[in-house]
Amino acid sequence: MSYERLVTGATAVGIKVVNGVILAAEKRVSYGGYVMSKTGKKVFLIKGRFGIACAGLFADIQTISRLMSVEIHRYEIETSKTMNVRTAAKLLSVILYQYKYMPFLSEIIFGGVDDEGPHIYVMDPLGSLIEDDYAAVGTGAPIAVGIIESEYSKDLSLERAESLAVKAVKAAISRDAVSGDGVDVVVISNSNSYEKHYRII
Repeated sequence: MSYERLVTGATAVGIKVVNGVILAAEKRVSYGGYVMSKTGKKVFLIKGRFGIACAGLFADIQTISRLMSVEIHRYEIETSKTMNVRTAAKLLSVILYQYKYMPFLSEIIFGGVDDEGPHIYVMDPLGSLIEDDYAAVGTGAPIAVGIIESEYSKDLSLERAESLAVKAVKAAISRDAVSGDGVDVVVISNSNSYEKHYRII
């Protein structure tokens, strides 16, 4: 089987501002040149405080989100402590590294808000962990990150940052054939967290 048939394609972005974190991803599930679904979910809200956005093999994306939800819940029950964002990101990093000989085929943006404020981390399939103010992963990442860089400021409101994340993913969709069919968004702040869907017209 050629490598080209394994290319899954996707675009996911994450933006950190003073008041919270925005994660967004498009919905198209494709393998090679074939669109398998137009309703794939690639961004997840976990326990109301964390979010994960992924690009890559869809089954791996779903597995990673389930693993993180279970492991964070287990940690908090066993320790009676609330896990902070860096600890959760390090946990995911360790999980990914444990599978280094048969890695999850995905790039990941992990974010959340804790007592120290908002955080965004970017990870590759082997668990490399980099904290940043914004990030984009997937086949549409070069286009999306260009849009974010041109308008980003740490002082953006959550509403403006959400609009910027959606604009970046839409720009990638318009130029990347394996990204498309709408944008899912997760917004996380100290006072409120929610998921939203944007149709592409």
